[in-house]
Amino acid sequence: MLLLCAGSGFAQNQTHTVAKGETVYSLARKYGMSVNDFYRLNPSVKDQLAIGQKVKVMKGGAAVPKNDAVGYIEVQPKQTIYGITRQYHITEAQLRALNPDLGHSLQTGERLALPAANLQKYADKSTVPYSAPSEPAKVAVPAVSSNTYNTSGISSDNFVTYTVQKGDTTFGIINKFGISLEELIQLNPDLSRGLQPGMVLKVKKADKAYVKKAGDVLNVVLMLPFGYDSNDSKYRAMSLDFLAGAKLAIERNAKKGQKLDIKVVDAGNEASFKNSLTQINKDNTDLIIGPFFKSSVLEVLDYVKDSKIPVVAPFANSDDLYGFSNLIIVETNEQTYADRIIQEVKSVYSDQKIYIVGEKGKNLPGYLAGGLQKALRNPNVVVVNSAAEIQADTNMMTGQKIPVIAILASDQDATGQKFGEKMIDLSQGTAGMKAFSMYYVPMFEKYVDELSQASLVYIMDRKINTDGTFEKEILAEFNQKYCKSPGKYQVVGFDVMNDMLMRENNRGEIFSQMGRSQTQLATKFEFERIQRNGAYVNTGYRVVRLVP
Repeated sequence: MLLLCAGSGFAQNQTHTVAKGETVYSLARKYGMSVNDFYRLNPSVKDQLAIGQKVKVMKGGAAVPKNDAVGYIEVQPKQTIYGITRQYHITEAQLRALNPDLGHSLQTGERLALPAANLQKYADKSTVPYSAPSEPAKVAVPAVSSNTYNTSGISSDNFVTYTVQKGDTTFGIINKFGISLEELIQLNPDLSRGLQPGMVLKVKKADKAYVKKAGDVLNVVLMLPFGYDSNDSKYRAMSLDFLAGAKLAIERNAKKGQKLDIKVVDAGNEASFKNSLTQINKDNTDLIIGPFFKSSVLEVLDYVKDSKIPVVAPFANSDDLYGFSNLIIVETNEQTYADRIIQEVKSVYSDQKIYIVGEKGKNLPGYLAGGLQKALRNPNVVVVNSAAEIQADTNMMTGQKIPVIAILASDQDATGQKFGEKMIDLSQGTAGMKAFSMYYVPMFEKYVDELSQASLVYIMDRKINTDGTFEKEILAEFNQKYCKSPGKYQVVGFDVMNDMLMRENNRGEIFSQMGRSQTQLATKFEFERIQRNGAYVNTGYRVVRLVP
């Protein structure tokens, strides 16, 4: 009877047959699961799926816990429904089931119910428990302690140890070291008698795990391809801009009290890159930001493979990088944008013809077309090179114009301009046109009213919200420092450096903070492991909808 009752809290499982192009990550997203849920259901599955392979998936996602296993938090500024579901590893359906009155967006200060187990496991220092006096008992939210590892550091059986300090909580320690409650109890049976100051806890295996070096100064190496030593100036302007933005972020965090030792290394070019590696002190480096190119990133990862120093790749993003557990990939993969556009089209599709504007034969238009063929029933999808080829259909019986769906899959501003102009023209004569874009185009903001008639939905990334309080502050500081507004790579430099320093806490625990969603000057950072124990990949972006 106990087994039957325990099992009733989980969603029913079903079988899925893997199709071409599907990955563990895409299937987890499709069925509202986490990647860990997928591997739990399919322990024998490898990271690479085979076409025709049968795997278990959750029907409707994980089950919602009973009310007596619910905790409450207070929504903070800039928190979103998507960010909450990602941080606490639940689906939007679960969140809405626990919060029936939840609207389309979160309101600062409102109470939000979450599964207690997820709250205890994934809460961080940004989490604020809801404190209304009429509320039932709250779930303890982990506090981030300022303590470091104890002086002994490693136990005799090769575990990292931590000496419990006054004020520590069990869940604070769990959050701090990125382990589960079950693992902590298994490693420390004495915890059954309660947490006591002075208790020495085993927290994780020490072999090949990155442990912060001694001291409270964060040692950061910034690798940029200036090309001075190699006399190659191809990427020098880009590097100088990135550095200018990064310096502003460094100064801001230093003013807040963060102790930083920043070393800027000339990464040269691909031919001379190996020489720059010798400037990295593997015994006293806590974080490496850069280099820019995949081949150089791979060389850095090989160079630090024993020390497992966190490496941040600002621009490189490809499948062959996903297996490195100490890698943080900043650039959001375009397929992530494409997957969202497919979902958006699916939500409004009613047998219209679909045009995709992009270069025929390129991966992205083909990926979009293939995804739509799978997601929709017998869709008529056409890939065209130019927006001029988009035409509204005509009803042969009545002669009336029939609306179509158009998708922009090109990041060229000129192509985007023509796309926007075409959709404005078509929507004036044909009601019900639907437009989608994987990219932001400057003209979208100039013709909001006109494009809203086509119900334009587009992905916005690396775009500054000039109305935001934080954004206004940073722009003013940049203008004061450099007497101009920041350019593209200056923005990227600031966003990457500021995000990483905000996650760091001078103890080398950046990986325990990767579940936190943060939006910087123009970039949304939401990191997720695409492969089990693999790299942290940014999957963040913002969606803009123009409503008639």
